[in-house]
Amino acid sequence: MCIGVPMQVIEAGDCMALCRGPNGDEHISMMLVGEQPVGTWVLSHLGWAREVISAEDAANIEKALEGLNAIMNGADEIDVDRYFPGLGTQKEAS
Repeated sequence: MCIGVPMQVIEAGDCMALCRGPNGDEHISMMLVGEQPVGTWVLSHLGWAREVISAEDAANIEKALEGLNAIMNGADEIDVDRYFPGLGTQKEAS
């Protein structure tokens, strides 16, 4: 399974950028998304920025990853609204 992690650019560069994410700072290749200004959020996978995302999307992805981590660590109950905003309130299509 491939999971992208949201990271924020803290030092921009042409091909590489120093980004900050939930596991600390990391140099990320920007070859797939182009040079991005400081403050930009990207979805990173295996050291590559794969997509530019909004701050809201970054926050929601981080919450979902926290929820998955809680599940993997044996949590008995998961607060769906906390970790997966909007998921528990979606209406079925008729």
